Amino acid sequence: MPTPQLSIIIPTHNRPQLLLRAVRSAIAQTLDDIEIIVVDDGSTPPVELPDYPQVKIVRLAPNRGGSAARNVGARAATARWITYLDDDDELLPQMAAVSLAALASADLPGPVGVLSGLAEVNPQGQIVKTHLPPTLAKGKHFCLEPISPQQSFASKQTLVVERSVLLSIGGFDESFASRVHTELFLRLNPVCSLLGLSTVTYRLSVHDGPRVSGSLARRQQSFAQLQQKHRAVFAAAPPRSVSDFIFNHAYMLNRNGYRRAAVRALAEAAQVAPIHVVARLGSPLKAKWLRFVNAPRSAAQSARVLKER
Repeated sequence: MPTPQLSIIIPTHNRPQLLLRAVRSAIAQTLDDIEIIVVDDGSTPPVELPDYPQVKIVRLAPNRGGSAARNVGARAATARWITYLDDDDELLPQMAAVSLAALASADLPGPVGVLSGLAEVNPQGQIVKTHLPPTLAKGKHFCLEPISPQQSFASKQTLVVERSVLLSIGGFDESFASRVHTELFLRLNPVCSLLGLSTVTYRLSVHDGPRVSGSLARRQQSFAQLQQKHRAVFAAAPPRSVSDFIFNHAYMLNRNGYRRAAVRALAEAAQVAPIHVVARLGSPLKAKWLRFVNAPRSAAQSARVLKER
């Protein structure tokens, strides 16, 4: 059997119906030359899928966590290029073809990875928000660079990168319970250019189900761990960028219903760049955010936060 062009890695734990939807979206790619590696991270009962020829199941027992599952998947992959799909999300059919075509014509300093657009989708199938990534050359620090207001750092799940590059930086840090994508990109971008595409290729599911981002303690612990591990990077970054990073953390905490923690994070952002924080709060978008702080919340609204597993 010829070596596939792309390996799609799907870590999963105890979500069989959602997993099947994710797998089918990977199988539906317009690019035929792919393999799909499902990493069953200690599901009970073990994952069972129809006999799809493109799909390989790797079983982990006991459960080791999302980062470990992603790393196991990368080591099991055989393609030059790899990407990840969360088990509760979906790929659009052109994801693989669009990403590999862009990589083939990229003129950024190598190695190069690609990011594409991500749409947040509610349980009714409606798009509630779209995120389009920036392009950042090798040597930059993703999440701490100035970007256009029309762009977002929140499409990290769409990454297509060379397997060897990901493994060379150690893959995902398995000591993190949350913020795992952000942490990875702070190590990846310095050694790998990231090409941003405006084509939406990934549908992120907004739902009330369990997720790591729903735990305040884990989210706060991982955020502090992230700042500590990359303290030299944060110290060298422009104060406005660091303030924006903390401000966005406060915004996400608030969206997840943790208002007191959000206020503390907002105060931390103001300590770094007070005038900038005041300016952001004065914008229509952040005025809406302030009103949101005091508004009653439904369970679905509280769950509307980008996953950082």
